[in-house]
Parts: sequence; structure tokens; C-alpha cells
Amino acid sequence: MAETVVALLRGFLIHHGYWAVAATLLLENMGLPVPGETILLLASFLAYSEHLLRLPILILTGILAATLGDNIGFVIGYRGGRALLHKYQHLLRMSPGTISRGERAFERYGTVTIFFARFVFGLRMIAGPLAGVLRMHWKKFAVFNFLGATLWVCTICVVGYLFGQHWNALVSLLRRADALIAFIAAVVVFVVWWRHRRNTDDVD
Repeated sequence: MAETVVALLRGFLIHHGYWAVAATLLLENMGLPVPGETILLLASFLAYSEHLLRLPILILTGILAATLGDNIGFVIGYRGGRALLHKYQHLLRMSPGTISRGERAFERYGTVTIFFARFVFGLRMIAGPLAGVLRMHWKKFAVFNFLGATLWVCTICVVGYLFGQHWNALVSLLRRADALIAFIAAVVVFVVWWRHRRNTDDVD
């Protein structure tokens, strides 16, 4: 079954190229349950093995599509509010726990959540709409969204390209890589916050 799905996605990429990557990432980051991560991995794999795509263009396409998709999701969430969020949850049969975890993350870490949300399973899809529902400041959202998209796309593409010969192993290891990168991002954010807090205390 998995091989059939991969074969279908491969055919989709061969026929539509960068447009397939852009459309998939755009829809996923808007909040739709499409396999953006798998498409990006497979596209970078094809860039290595069959030279059907060029890695720099693939990375640029991915960053632009992911950033734009999250911004569209933000606008949808901002205008639709919590009522739309609950309707969306029932429509896509999304677990209430997923949205609850996202809300707690936003409440605890604020805008920084957007930066590492892409590396957390389930949160990547709802981060944009949820930020809009919670009325996050758009300029801060845009900055962390772009930085997160850049890190996520570059990581997935480089990993897929360098380890293109080991596709099956790559898919199984991806979740572990997500967790590790999310942990590293959280540590970096904590260090920056701690230094800022210490400097503020020294001034007082």
C-alpha cells in the first residue's frame, strides 16, 4: 500500500514538477490534511536520483509556498474566529487534543511557537489558522513563520537530497528528526529568552 502511494506521488511530481510541490505545501499550511512533508522529501529525492528538479529552486519554491499557505491560514482563522475552528475540527475529524495542545503551546510560548510548529506532528497544519483565531500580532507571526518555513524546508530538502539512496529508511527516521530539531529550536529560544531576561533584570 505504501509503495503504491509513493508511486502515485512520484508520478504526480514527474508530471507537475515544482507546481506539485507548491500546491501541496500551500494547501497543507492553509490547514488541509495533505502530505506536504512526504511530497517535499520525495521531490528532493528525485532531485538527487533522477535530476528532475533542481535543489535550489525546490527549496525556494517550498519556502514561498509554506510561508504563503500559513499566511492564508492566518487570515482564514482571523476572520472566521473560534466558531470556524470548531467547525473545521468536526469537518476534518481532527482530534480535539490536537487543537488543545496547539492552544496551550501558543499560550505558553507565544509567537515563538510558530517557529518550531512545523516540526511538531499535527501542529504544522493548524498553526496558521490557530494563530489567526488567537489574534496573534501579524508582523511577529510573519517573521517567525518565514524563519520556521526556511528552516523546515531546507532541512527536509537537504536530508532528502543527501540520503536519496535510502528512501525507505528516510521516511521512518523523519519523525525522530522532527523531534530532535524541535528540541534544538526550543533550547535556542530558551537561551535567547533567558539572556534577555537577565539583561532586563540587570538594568532594573
